Amino acid sequence: MRPDYKFIAYLVLSLVTGVLIAWMDSRPGWDDTGITAGTIVLVSALFGYLWPSRPWIWALTVSSWIPLHAILSTGDFRMLVIMLFGFAGSYLGAAVKNNKPAN
Repeated sequence: MRPDYKFIAYLVLSLVTGVLIAWMDSRPGWDDTGITAGTIVLVSALFGYLWPSRPWIWALTVSSWIPLHAILSTGDFRMLVIMLFGFAGSYLGAAVKNNKPAN
């Protein structure tokens, strides 16, 4: 069985993007939750659109880094709610792709 290089590329790109979003969110001067949440929704939706068969993967790879950082640094499990934005975005992107009319 041949590995799917397109999927692997998307996976790596989504992981890197998620880490970059978490890094930006963890900066001391950054205090804009709305932009962070909106970015997670948009990026997750993009990956859900590009690969709609497994939207849960995109939700986890993009949105799990902020809660992971919060849990490891402060023990605050309430940040897991951030992952809802990732799931909403990725399933929205998959739904848009799957409902697109064929030409």
